[in-house]
Amino acid sequence: MGTQQKLVEWAKSAYVTGAHVVGSALVRVNVIGAEPPTRDSKLKHWAYSLVLVHDTKGLSSLDVPWWTYKAIDKVEDWLAARPHPIRVFEYGSGVSTLWLAKRADEVHSVEHHVGFAESMQSSLEAAGVDLLVIAATTSTDPRVPSAKPGYADSDFRDYVAAIDGVPGEFDLIAIDGRARQQCLEAAVPRLKRDGLIVFDNSLRSRYRAAIAASGMIEDRTRGLTPTLPYPEQTSLLTFPS
Repeated sequence: MGTQQKLVEWAKSAYVTGAHVVGSALVRVNVIGAEPPTRDSKLKHWAYSLVLVHDTKGLSSLDVPWWTYKAIDKVEDWLAARPHPIRVFEYGSGVSTLWLAKRADEVHSVEHHVGFAESMQSSLEAAGVDLLVIAATTSTDPRVPSAKPGYADSDFRDYVAAIDGVPGEFDLIAIDGRARQQCLEAAVPRLKRDGLIVFDNSLRSRYRAAIAASGMIEDRTRGLTPTLPYPEQTSLLTFPS
């Protein structure tokens, strides 16, 4: 593990520890309750989520994906108004997968991290999710690279192409995994003309360029996100009218 990756892992560990401490303190002084609050009170819901950082089972009880709260509300309303059956493809599995499975009829999710996929497998299978586990291949010259630290020698070509193995068009495609620029390129041709792409963490410069090049109409939703101590942005993409 390189120095940069070690620093990233240290920062993540420090954040998780600090978030747990802050969240637990808020519970003790009754700023938030010991039971999960409803999403009607976004600030309390967000504060409670800090207690559950890296606790997938606990976060599942909050029934929210790791998108901005504004995006969650908009996507939930969009799905509620959508005629069934609703088909979903997702890059990057997690609590968002379980959330989507409650609201859609068919969810296909691809995950690159084998260990995380194994930890989620029983929950996702019980929810009826088609979980595809496709790890990156090692390459000195990746055709589909990832800019995330620690993945310089990883090729995500097969991961991105996972959508090609599932026939038909999709109502919603969520992009929250690796190689997101290439995932977006693969997703656009497979989306129904009145469908929706959810692109998370869309403030990052490399993602800004990919979204601009996609030709999609972008609705940026910025603000609080479950478990994160800072504002984030999730973009909702649709075809031009």
